[in-house]
Amino acid sequence: MSAPVPTAAAPTARPTGRFYRALRMAVLVPLARLRFLFVLGAIGVLIVKWDDLVARYEKWARPVASADAADPDHEYFCPMHPTVIRDTKKDKCPICFMPLSKRKKGEAGGGEALPAGTVARVQLTPYRITLAGVRTVPVEYHALTREIATVGTVEFDERKLKAVSARVKGRLDTLRVNQTGQMVHAGDPLAELYSPDLVVTVQNLLDARSSANTVGERLARDRLKLWGIDDAQVEEIVKAGKPVTHLTIRSPIDGHVLKKYVREGQYVEEGGALFDVADLSTVWVQAQLYEDDIAFLPAGGHDPRTGTPGFDLKATAATRAFPGRPFEGRLSFLFPHVDAETRTLTVRFDVPNKDHELRPGMTATVTLKLDHDLLAKTSAGARLQARDGKVLAVPETSVIDTGARKLVYRQTLPDTFDGVAVELGAKLQAADGGVHYPVLSGLAEGDRVVTAGSFLIDAETRLNPALGSTYIGSSSGGKGGPQVMRPTTPEDKDTKVAAALAKLPPADRKLAEAQAWCPVQRDRLGVMGVPVRVKTPDGRPLFVCCEACRSEAEADPSGMFGRVDELKRTRSAAPPANSPAPAPATSPAPPALSPERLAKVRAGLDKLAPEDRKRAAAQRLCPVQEKPLGLMGKPVEVALDGAAVFLCCASCEDEAKTDPKGTLKKIEAFKKLPPVLREDRP
Repeated sequence: MSAPVPTAAAPTARPTGRFYRALRMAVLVPLARLRFLFVLGAIGVLIVKWDDLVARYEKWARPVASADAADPDHEYFCPMHPTVIRDTKKDKCPICFMPLSKRKKGEAGGGEALPAGTVARVQLTPYRITLAGVRTVPVEYHALTREIATVGTVEFDERKLKAVSARVKGRLDTLRVNQTGQMVHAGDPLAELYSPDLVVTVQNLLDARSSANTVGERLARDRLKLWGIDDAQVEEIVKAGKPVTHLTIRSPIDGHVLKKYVREGQYVEEGGALFDVADLSTVWVQAQLYEDDIAFLPAGGHDPRTGTPGFDLKATAATRAFPGRPFEGRLSFLFPHVDAETRTLTVRFDVPNKDHELRPGMTATVTLKLDHDLLAKTSAGARLQARDGKVLAVPETSVIDTGARKLVYRQTLPDTFDGVAVELGAKLQAADGGVHYPVLSGLAEGDRVVTAGSFLIDAETRLNPALGSTYIGSSSGGKGGPQVMRPTTPEDKDTKVAAALAKLPPADRKLAEAQAWCPVQRDRLGVMGVPVRVKTPDGRPLFVCCEACRSEAEADPSGMFGRVDELKRTRSAAPPANSPAPAPATSPAPPALSPERLAKVRAGLDKLAPEDRKRAAAQRLCPVQEKPLGLMGKPVEVALDGAAVFLCCASCEDEAKTDPKGTLKKIEAFKKLPPVLREDRP
């Protein structure tokens, strides 16, 4: 039998385990709970402060605004189209869609600076102008009035309200008028009042007369007059020699009983109210004018004797009860204060109401009409430009209100429009119902402003240019409905040239008309805007089409005069309207270019792909402008009768497509000329 195996003794509890459990319960568990509470608190703070944290992040992450955005000394222009000028670089050229270049305002050779008050300038092709239905009218003087329409109520004429009261105490034995609203006339009996005081006074009168007491008789007569008994009634009492017991109360005016306070048989005290009588032959119409209309009230106080204003202002009231029937009235009172709750001024008009058709309590639409003479007396009309009773104004449709300012697009050339910031007065109405804005500053008589299509032109300058161009091409053509037109609309050069030359002084205009051609661009003077006069050493007058041509003309003035003579010999000074300039009898030689312009040509051609650059260099010149390709930036490729050709810019596309065969013929002639760039010459 084997010996029993000894068992190991149970391990004894160590102090370390008990210490850990105690530490866990006393420290670690509370720390875990505190950590949970801390996380909840952090989430709560994040929720409460979320908007503040987002605002701080956006402020830190927002890019710093460019200094060019608020630079009053610089402007932005399109190098390819000098007439496109903006005061911010956010826009692009609406013609070629290229980014604008920065320059100092008034910088020589940089193109024409925006005139004072002009905030934008846009040039549109004739095709877009026709599609947009752009219409212009001259700024003229118009016969205008101001109409103020407001709401009013018909009220009693307080001057014709009478209260009938008992002048002596007594008993009302008879009521001759016993219902409210009954019509009465002046002198009609209203009630019979028995008064013991009346009997005593009449007896005193008779006694004084019989005893020849003149003082007593006079006192008795005066008392009876105060009670409403006239001299004729007193004489009847004296002749009869008998005292009267009843006093007849009569109506003081023609009208109707507005309110009856007593009943038959009632005792009344002296001064007790009996009736209220209202005369409705004239009523008041009280209207409310907003603060904006107060400036159209003529200046002047109230007459201290009559209380009426010192000017004559008519008003017309129309009610729902009598539609289409106006009631004429005149201004009789202006309240001296504005109602603090409604922010309106109450004005009162006297309106005749012979047939009592206007009843107090009715509502009415009140119309005030101020002609030119009255407008001149108001503070709102003090700055109006007036002549012969007419006001210089523009149609409402020509004004674009941006909130901060009002813009009007003025046509400077047939295809060029300037956005002009103008100061205008309040709206006025013409005789035909049209609404006009008086011109206070910014425009002059004779300026042509856009009335139809102004918002679409504004889209070209304010919105994305590409989007604006798409939108402006989707118009139906204005009032006359859709117009039938060709896919391309040629430019009316004759009109544009005449408009540009008309802006020159008379002496310069004659010289420019005699010169007719720009020697640099080889195009008619005025096609690119107002011609620019160039200083020559011998003082002879020389004009070029734009500022961009000035430097080249000043570099070789004698050559420019020779080129002008050549253009006069080879070209017609006045080609037919709406037709491109005829091609010269012999192909023109490539123009002599300065090193700067040669660099521009090279830079413009380098933007093309290698194969396209070769074809553009072989073509040499733009068939429309007859200037080297690349001089106005990257050439534009278009398709004409299946052939790909290059133009200097997008604005030449319409004219090139007007006569595709003639354009291709000119290009073939250009290819026979020597290359413009030296590196392209064989």
